[in-house]
Amino acid sequence: PRTLEEYIGQEHLLGPGKLLRRLLESNRIVSLILYGPPGVGKTGFARLVARRTKGRFVAMNAVTSGLADLRKVFDEATENKRLYQQATILFLDEIHHFNKSQQDALLPHLEQGSVILVGATTQNPFFALNGALLSRSRVCELKPLEEKHLSQIVDNALADDQRGLGKYKVELTANARQHLLKSCSGDARTLLNALEIGVLTTPPNDAGVIDFNLDVAQESIQKRMIQYDSKGDQHYDTISAFIKSVRGSDPDAALYWLAKMLYAGE
Repeated sequence: PRTLEEYIGQEHLLGPGKLLRRLLESNRIVSLILYGPPGVGKTGFARLVARRTKGRFVAMNAVTSGLADLRKVFDEATENKRLYQQATILFLDEIHHFNKSQQDALLPHLEQGSVILVGATTQNPFFALNGALLSRSRVCELKPLEEKHLSQIVDNALADDQRGLGKYKVELTANARQHLLKSCSGDARTLLNALEIGVLTTPPNDAGVIDFNLDVAQESIQKRMIQYDSKGDQHYDTISAFIKSVRGSDPDAALYWLAKMLYAGE
């Protein structure tokens, strides 16, 4: 998304009159922790912040960056603040991979206002991040995208000939669309990857039209995505539901939660 109007989903945060939208529209960004499953718009939102604000934007990934990289950003941010009175927006993806000392290194620069942090994580920040960092940031939970959002994303991708698949003539059948929407489990990245694979690998017919039918959809996204983790909230929530179902003598529910765990690789 290049604009707020192009951003799809997360109306509870970015709908008309909601806090994050007001912050963006008034150019008054505070440090944010964006928390949610993959493919729901965390990085897209961070790039919107960069477009909407007058600050300098720096993107880093906590998996591949360390203290030396942070210090370089901090030095440049301090100089930028001194010379131009301009804050640096630091987008830190996978921020939960930073250890305590790396997280602590952010604190003085957030206090001085030279850096505005936009951190993204798939882990529960109240367990994965330091309390001192959380107290200086606003935690925003992003939800899995609903089918109406995903369907709109599909339409946009098929219509856009610059950033999507608009230059191809694609006939997406109703059951193929429904299979893609159901199987991606609210993850737009998985949906778009499957759509792209299906379009690019299916030869067009004599009329030059790509028939994106159910068979193509099933091959493009072969296993339904399940929101699950091995040690985090999803694991413990599912285990808890399973145990409560057994205690409550509900065999259907017990089998459901057991099947979910096994399907997810438990």
